[in-house]
Amino acid sequence: MNKIRSRNVWLDIKYFIAFLSFVFFTISLFIIIDFRNIRRGYSIFIEFSSAHGIKKGTNLRIRGVNIGIVQNIKISYNSVLVSAYLHSNNILIPKNSIVETNQTGLLNEAVIDIIPLDIIKYDKLHHIDPFSSSCLQSDFICHLSYLEGDRGLNYDDLVRATTRISQRFDDPRFFNLFYIFLQNSIDVADSILDLTVDLSDIVVTISYSMYKFVEMYLNGL
Repeated sequence: MNKIRSRNVWLDIKYFIAFLSFVFFTISLFIIIDFRNIRRGYSIFIEFSSAHGIKKGTNLRIRGVNIGIVQNIKISYNSVLVSAYLHSNNILIPKNSIVETNQTGLLNEAVIDIIPLDIIKYDKLHHIDPFSSSCLQSDFICHLSYLEGDRGLNYDDLVRATTRISQRFDDPRFFNLFYIFLQNSIDVADSILDLTVDLSDIVVTISYSMYKFVEMYLNGL
């Protein structure tokens, strides 16, 4: 009986050790995968004059493809500094690029668009690592580099412009100026019409006189 119990205890210990080994292997595997994923991407800083709807999790796009997200936003009195994370170090951003905020979709979600201005040759992309010191001499953005961003297509600007136009149309002074302009245009058109009629009468009179002169000259011959 004691042998059976000791055998069962030994089996339980082996199963427990195997379970612990499996858990340790799984945790180690996840740690390695996460470390590789963290190492695979890199971060950049973008400065804007205003946030323009940017928040944590805002997508970072290049040529319409999502390449990263906004990780953090720091606000100062003069600007807004955005920390963006790029998912892969194989994604290279040319230094000569336009960075601007736009709004897309029905909900007008803000996105950061990166538009390269130069045509990049593929032979320049080899052996460029954003983490290496040699990246500083290249034409591409390196890890923890700094960019300046501008405001692009913004729904608030469109609403503001539409509101200003509607306010101009509601202004009585605008209608008075428009009425004066329309009245002057009508007067000018009438003057041009009268001048055209007078010129046509003069042309007809001159033509008739020339006809009579030619007719008298021919009859005299």
